[in-house]
Amino acid sequence: MSNLLNPHDLIETFGTIGLILVIFAESGLLIGFFLPGDSLLFTAGLLASQGKLNLAVIVIGCALAAVIGDQVGYQFGKRVGPTLFRRPDSRLFKQEYVEQAQGYFDRYGSRTIVLARFVPIVRTFAPIVAGIGTMKWRTFATYNVIGGVVWAAGVIMLGNILGKTVPSIDKYLLPAIAVIVFLSLLPVLLEIRRARRERS
Repeated sequence: MSNLLNPHDLIETFGTIGLILVIFAESGLLIGFFLPGDSLLFTAGLLASQGKLNLAVIVIGCALAAVIGDQVGYQFGKRVGPTLFRRPDSRLFKQEYVEQAQGYFDRYGSRTIVLARFVPIVRTFAPIVAGIGTMKWRTFATYNVIGGVVWAAGVIMLGNILGKTVPSIDKYLLPAIAVIVFLSLLPVLLEIRRARRERS
């Protein structure tokens, strides 16, 4: 039986449609926070370099799914509002997830929508918190498009380029994914460093 939290197994089982649906769910649905977004996009790019997926289709499809998913999350936050903050902890939902996303907003404002794309869990809750808060839809939509396209297309292309240039990279998939996770956190680390310099 396939392990659906394993990016390679997930793509092999559900194909391009499954890939796009997972990116949509992780971007805008509460239940999607545990899904392997970064590693899934990287693996998709890698498989495209081997001719197993259509590169143009997955880049466009995943970028659209990421943007639309965040729009759904924003509208959900706007409608649900403070109810979400009063929701008790469960096996899947923890108040700390919402508080973590809120902390990013308090620190970085609108830029959070772009930065959150590169932080697992936070990327699921950031659009919801934006909808709950006072961020205008036009501002959110602008940062959402930038973040969604840079994240989805960027990670896929990175996987594709490495797949074409590094021989037998699929044998080193786990270390490669670990590097991707580190690189995905790099913009946030740089932003934290910049913010600290400004405060000092």
